[in-house]
Amino acid sequence: MTIILTSVKLYSQNTYVFFGSFNWDKETEGIYVYELDTVRGKLSKVTSAKNILNPSFLTLSPNGKYLFACTESKTKNAGSVSSFEFSPKDRTLTFINSQKSGGENPVYLTAHQNAKWLVNGNYTEGSVSVYPVSEDGMIQPAVQNFQFSEGSINRDRQDRSHIHSTVFSPDFNYVFLPDLGADKIRAYQFENEKDKPLTTAEIPFTQVVLGSGPRHFTFHPNGKFAYCIEEMGGAVSVYSYENGKLTPVQRMFTHSEKFKEDFEGSDVHISPDGKFLYASNRGHENNIAIFSIQNDGKLKNIGYQPTKGKHPRTFAIDESGKFLIVTNVVSSDVFVFKRNAETGLLKKVGGRVKIRNVTSVQIRKY
Repeated sequence: MTIILTSVKLYSQNTYVFFGSFNWDKETEGIYVYELDTVRGKLSKVTSAKNILNPSFLTLSPNGKYLFACTESKTKNAGSVSSFEFSPKDRTLTFINSQKSGGENPVYLTAHQNAKWLVNGNYTEGSVSVYPVSEDGMIQPAVQNFQFSEGSINRDRQDRSHIHSTVFSPDFNYVFLPDLGADKIRAYQFENEKDKPLTTAEIPFTQVVLGSGPRHFTFHPNGKFAYCIEEMGGAVSVYSYENGKLTPVQRMFTHSEKFKEDFEGSDVHISPDGKFLYASNRGHENNIAIFSIQNDGKLKNIGYQPTKGKHPRTFAIDESGKFLIVTNVVSSDVFVFKRNAETGLLKKVGGRVKIRNVTSVQIRKY
């Protein structure tokens, strides 16, 4: 009997993590690509990109071939969206092109499932822009740009509209735009076969608590519930969802009772199994609040996980639900946490990865 020995890989070699940063200088690195060891949770640098300014937010095309970035964020009289091609085989990131963002300080970018459209939100003037995308990943000039003006009750923070995210509905027939400045979640119908796909939805906006400042927004995997984190109000609002309509269900604070003011909620994501919601708190807390999701979509707080750094602007959960990766922009570091699928709790794995002014993270298995 002959026994043949074969080598076995101890961990996956095809999960990549993309980071954006406030580099403030085109001559320095702005986008970083790392490989994730999906056993130990360790990050190893693969490549990076220069010659772009302040790539504050990243998103990937549906097939993962193209990386899109909000660029020239926090740059006076500027703002753009940029496209890159990522090759997992060659482990390279190649610049394709840029287009004007249609407003100052682009902060969020999302891609349609058909890979033919991008929707960008500009914070400072409060606007949204829509771009066709070619098959080769090239972003075409914007075909629509909607500007908003009204503010809300906090004159220091809400003097005018501030669009903070652009999120497609689960069926991609609607786009929702949390407007921090106006305390509204705006809604547009998206008809992807039209040359100009955005039209005002039948219910054009959902009013939120005044002074709360809605920021990021996500849908439950079952498509029946939606969740919006407030930057200023210290809470997550829960909605039932159907055909473009958001119906309030619950408003749950993301912080413990010892914190009464100066909230800085930032990002919100749900585990792929739909059982847990995670919300990041900056400011005094620098943690991720962890909630279990009940059958009716309501939240129940089960704990807090310190992010080991300052100002957790964004985080992401990999498609397996095994890892959560958080970016701390002020302390310029990244940490990987392993997620307990049964309890939802997090445990730090791997070491500290230092990335200057890191702002955004996306994870993709190839």
